[in-house]
Amino acid sequence: MAEKKTTKKATATAAAEVKEVKKTTVKKAACKKAAATVAYNAENVGFKAGDVYQALAAAEKALTVKEIAKAAKISEEETLLGMGWLFKEGKIVASEDKIALA
Repeated sequence: MAEKKTTKKATATAAAEVKEVKKTTVKKAACKKAAATVAYNAENVGFKAGDVYQALAAAEKALTVKEIAKAAKISEEETLLGMGWLFKEGKIVASEDKIALA
C-alpha cells in the first residue's frame, strides 16, 4: 500500500513539474509576442536615435550594430530604427560593418 502512495505522489509531482514548465514556456512566448508587437512612433524612434547617438559619441570610434545595441542597452531592432533616423539626418556614416558619427 505504501508503494502505491509513493508512486502516486511521484507521478503527481512529475505532472506538476511538467505543468509548471508549460506555464513558463507560455509566459515567455507571450512576452516575446508582446515585445514584437510594440507600436513604434516617431517619438519612440527619436529616443532610440538619441540612444544610438550617445553610444557612438561615448565610444568615440566606429562600432558594429551589436556593439551599439549593447552600449545603448537597447535591442538590435531598436538600434537599426535609430540608425535609420540618424542616417536620414546625416549624423552617421557607415563603412564596411561599422557605424561612426559623421
